[in-house]
Amino acid sequence: MAGLGAVRVEIWTDGACSGNPGPGGWGALLRYGDVEKELCGGESSPTTNNRMELTAPIRALTALTRASVVDLYTDSTYVRNGIMSWVANWKRNGWRTRDGQPVKNEDLWRDLDAAVARHDEVAWHWVKGHAGHVENERADRLAARGQREAMEAAGIPVPPPPKAQRRAARPATVAGDGARCRATTKLGKPCPITARPSGFCHVHDPAVLCGAPTRRGTRCGVATGGGRCPAHA
Repeated sequence: MAGLGAVRVEIWTDGACSGNPGPGGWGALLRYGDVEKELCGGESSPTTNNRMELTAPIRALTALTRASVVDLYTDSTYVRNGIMSWVANWKRNGWRTRDGQPVKNEDLWRDLDAAVARHDEVAWHWVKGHAGHVENERADRLAARGQREAMEAAGIPVPPPPKAQRRAARPATVAGDGARCRATTKLGKPCPITARPSGFCHVHDPAVLCGAPTRRGTRCGVATGGGRCPAHA
């Protein structure tokens, strides 16, 4: 049980890979109160998306210089399910699966298990990737940066970003000129609402979060476009 004076840290992580296997990158955003730190790195030699998703929380947790209470957010169910459910069984079975097969990425799972053990408490949260969650999007960009820098250092040509990323990188449309929101609705159709300066409408603007206090003492990171999310309304 964490003490009253325990340091509380929020971490968002992500991994990226071109080709899977192929060059990859990882990124992490760490936040302690009003202080933020960005981390990223990559591998130019063939790796996988899962290895990069694992590397990000390992590097983030080991970067903390003292035992902390951590809320760690990832869009990887592989990482979250693995550390919360599978690792304990793997350890009991000598790092073998239920079928007696060697655990894939055993080296990184061991490192992550050790990194978690250094801290008072690590709570694992899943967030949907590429859904407008501000901190998750920042971690995604850091992972892409780590991959790009690793490829450039190795002299590997860096391909242009996907069409969706190029579209997101365009200057935001100024509200009032009649431009429509860049988001899509739950039905997959273009949003018909006029855009704000960010390029999104008041419903889909990812820059405006709920911000309500959670039971863990943090702020709710659900993007609402303004106001409280349904859980905190």
